[in-house]
Amino acid sequence: MEYTKVAVDAMGGDHAPKEIVKGAVDALNRNQQIFVTLVGNEEVISKELEMYKYPEDRVSIVHASEVIETAEHPVQAIQKKKDSSMVVGLKLVKKGEADAFVSSGNSGALLVGGQLVTGRIRGIHRAPFAPLIPTEKGVSLVLDCGANVDARSEHLVQFARMGSIYMEYVMGVEKPKVAIVNVGAEEEKGNALVKETYPLLKECSDINFVGSCEARDIPKGDYDVIVCEGFVGNVILKLYEGVASTLISVIKKGLMSTLLSKIGAAMALPALKKTLKSFDATEYGGAPLLGLKGLVVKTHGSAKAKEIANAIEQCVAFKEQNITEKIENILNV
Repeated sequence: MEYTKVAVDAMGGDHAPKEIVKGAVDALNRNQQIFVTLVGNEEVISKELEMYKYPEDRVSIVHASEVIETAEHPVQAIQKKKDSSMVVGLKLVKKGEADAFVSSGNSGALLVGGQLVTGRIRGIHRAPFAPLIPTEKGVSLVLDCGANVDARSEHLVQFARMGSIYMEYVMGVEKPKVAIVNVGAEEEKGNALVKETYPLLKECSDINFVGSCEARDIPKGDYDVIVCEGFVGNVILKLYEGVASTLISVIKKGLMSTLLSKIGAAMALPALKKTLKSFDATEYGGAPLLGLKGLVVKTHGSAKAKEIANAIEQCVAFKEQNITEKIENILNV
């Protein structure tokens, strides 16, 4: 069997290495197609692994003596900490020793490292963070969500085309509907960037562009690929996650408020759990950095085992569908 080889930054994130290692083990036990390389302090990782049962023939450890901390300057961290778990993991992808790299570490450093170490596909201007977000009808891909807070129209067009490729081949959506985030549905609305980008997207014959998308329409799931600059995308993503978390908390509090509501909650619990699970962003893995020569996936800094495991499994479909090659070929760059 040909494995999908995933390098995992065991030292990055708020809950490293405990939750990172647990997530890697969970992914290995669920999916026989995965080989995981845990990158970081070998002694610490080995001690964590002792707590679990897992297929030892599908795990390796690559020692890295340094860790890039959350508050460090991205460029300086990548340049100075050559033996950090992040840089070492990215180099494994560059050398072809891993198909993908997953990290919960410093977002800025991962973006810089992804482009400097792994490298962008020739002709790709910017690499966007592209997370899947839950909607009423399934999931939508939002890009960019923070990698490029200042983008130009040609960048957004590439985001749209790459996002369309991802949704079609990884998520199996036929002719994914592409929309640009706007303050209204009319074509003439929007800021200078949106007004400049809109007609360019209309001219793209290789995407199914359906027009503008207002933020309030995103949860409905009428659009498969949602395009915006990184500043707007990050605000949407963080507000989305915050509202979802608050609603879940309020619903739970309301259901436990009276004896009658508790009885009703007990009856509705199975359906409620299923519904709430579908709106849990951690169920869909991390945000790939599209447009790089290899797959780099960013999970939340606060990611726990479930999100790590899902992010690792996410890499299988990416490899099987040769997404990097498809982006390179379809975009003719």
